[in-house]
Amino acid sequence: MWMMLFFGATNECLCKNFFTGMQYEFKMSMLGELNFFLGLRVLQYQEGTFINQAKYTKKFLKRFRMEDSKQIGTPMCASTKFDKDEEGTKIDEKKYRYMIGSLFYLSVSRPDIMFAVCLCACFQFYPKEFHLNAVKRIFRYLKGTLNYGLWYHKCHEFVLCDFSDADF
Repeated sequence: MWMMLFFGATNECLCKNFFTGMQYEFKMSMLGELNFFLGLRVLQYQEGTFINQAKYTKKFLKRFRMEDSKQIGTPMCASTKFDKDEEGTKIDEKKYRYMIGSLFYLSVSRPDIMFAVCLCACFQFYPKEFHLNAVKRIFRYLKGTLNYGLWYHKCHEFVLCDFSDADF
């Protein structure tokens, strides 16, 4: 049976000790620092770790023929009202679901698109052209923000902060 295991520590000596101990039980090899895995690019610095999915984003923009689209500053318009759009033009459900699935996978490192993607995902059954245009808007936003990602600051003390924009 084949298995992949990632491990890490704040001290390189701890990593080596863990690896040595595991070698007694399992046949394994040390590949070094994690740089790229399942579409996630991992950049490790002294101050912390940055992850993003720029390569994956470029790949699916090309797949859906959106690589030459015009960039836009927000993933969705604040005044947009989503509904079933009973009178709208039907579109290919399979393609729409594939687009939504790609966006969900991308949201692992892009919480800024999560609300818009979840809203579009509500209309996976019988999507209309209006819903497809909303998804394409998210793609256009992503084209202009390819290098966005998550920054995990290395610190000794963790403080959880939250913010709310209740009047939006």
